[in-house]
Amino acid sequence: MKLERIRTGLLGYGLSGSVFHAPLLSVLDEFDIKKVMTSRKEQVNREIPEAETVSSIEDITNDPEIDLVIVTTPSGLHFEAAKECLLAGKHVVLEKPMTATAEEAEELMNIAEEKGLRLSVYHNRRWDNDFLTIKQLIDEGRLGEVNTFHASYDRFRPNVRQRWREQKGPGSGALYDLGSHLIDQALHLFGMPETVTAQVAAQREGAETDDYFHVVLHYGKLQAILHSGSIVPANGPRYQIHGSKGSFIKYGIDGQEDALRSGQKPVGESWGTDVPENYGELTVVEGEEVKKEIVETLPGSYLTYYKELSASIKNGGKLPVTAEEGLNVIRIIEAARTSSELKKTVSIDQ
Repeated sequence: MKLERIRTGLLGYGLSGSVFHAPLLSVLDEFDIKKVMTSRKEQVNREIPEAETVSSIEDITNDPEIDLVIVTTPSGLHFEAAKECLLAGKHVVLEKPMTATAEEAEELMNIAEEKGLRLSVYHNRRWDNDFLTIKQLIDEGRLGEVNTFHASYDRFRPNVRQRWREQKGPGSGALYDLGSHLIDQALHLFGMPETVTAQVAAQREGAETDDYFHVVLHYGKLQAILHSGSIVPANGPRYQIHGSKGSFIKYGIDGQEDALRSGQKPVGESWGTDVPENYGELTVVEGEEVKKEIVETLPGSYLTYYKELSASIKNGGKLPVTAEEGLNVIRIIEAARTSSELKKTVSIDQ
């Protein structure tokens, strides 16, 4: 049976559900949010009046009219929720990180394959404007053979807050949270590394989980350096990419998250565009001549994820992010944690 609109259930309506998923689905004709599992009934009634608020996952999994479930619960609860949804015959999107362990991710993949269901992970920052620009420059060969990829996701949040991401528990901490984004971007560009060297630490007073990481993915002579700190009052470049022909330096961060947080809808020609003062600088070496060029940032588009997901569910096309790609991010996180604990470089089994 051909699906017209994909009837969707949303598990959770915190930051992820209310900012990164519902606003996107609300402007796409391909999706229809039917049910939301949350205690925030008034907020859902105000923002998605056509959706029904429910109190249990069974209210969604037992509903034969639900085609797709988006899991935005805390990371440590992803596995059980996704497993229940898959066993009920629903397609599933998992907010990143996919799961707390690679073993859990593999089990979900096996269930989805056995049942012929779509299982994807919402690694939305593949569609950040800066990353799309970097990918195009690399794909066009304008940097030559890349030897160093340096990406930072720094913040100034010196005080520990009472929220699950900053409390002890499976899937919590900066490496699972912000690290998932940077790792996925690196793997999307370069594939799985040969080895990983990492330092994962807690720098803030009273921290219950990691709030700092420095992860290096080794690809022979190519080094992908992924870094994050929570006590960074002034940010340096977000990206520094160096190759045999040139370098690209980029400051600032994609503005889609801030726009969504402020209540803006992801529509219009200006959506996802960068401010000119944050355009990156490309330096190219041609013989003895050095040329510098300001590169206009490509527009970002988180909507692309859901457009591609819709096409995959309806027509059997490729998923925007596969379950295997989500699993590989968890494999790198586990390797990084092991490297940090043992204070040594860890090999990745290909």
